[in-house]
Amino acid sequence: MRVAIGLKARTGRAILVAIGGDVERPHFVERAVLPLLPEGAFAPYHAAENLAPERARASVQKDVAAAHRLAASGLRDALRRLTKPGVEVAGCGVLVGPALPDWTTEEIVAVHVRMHQAEGVLFREVLVTGARACDFEPVEIPEKTAIASAAQRLGLTRPQLDARIAALGKSAGAPWGKDQKEAAAAALAALRSSSSSSR
Repeated sequence: MRVAIGLKARTGRAILVAIGGDVERPHFVERAVLPLLPEGAFAPYHAAENLAPERARASVQKDVAAAHRLAASGLRDALRRLTKPGVEVAGCGVLVGPALPDWTTEEIVAVHVRMHQAEGVLFREVLVTGARACDFEPVEIPEKTAIASAAQRLGLTRPQLDARIAALGKSAGAPWGKDQKEAAAAALAALRSSSSSSR
């Protein structure tokens, strides 16, 4: 059986949903929350807001490095759980967003909304690099239009994809909110992509 995972970043964590089978008859396999910051750590730019410039840069760099390590190790752990006899984890989809302007740490922490923007970019980027560290070339789905963009990639109408995601949610049980639905859409896009590339 082929399985693909979908990932959606949140502040300090990621929502992972694994879907197996094929796009026509998908089934729910697993959901998990991957930590992207060490326990007790705060959002990196917010944590640096009141520090002197040099200490702020060092604090952000430390948290960014930790986020990269945790993303890669969390994905490796998920792959170990999912990979069983007869199961191949064949793809990974990641919800992504626009790149950050070329701001310095000082410019980011000077404006509150920039801190939120920078942290959003950071956590999405560590999932992309974490997937690559696990030998996947992730299928990137725009987060702002996640379900619609996934439907287009899959050759489905939006209602068709909504129905499949709702059916997956019934199998999964709660929680099955926006984050899980969008991660499932990314997983389905990766499942289709891996199926096409294996032909």
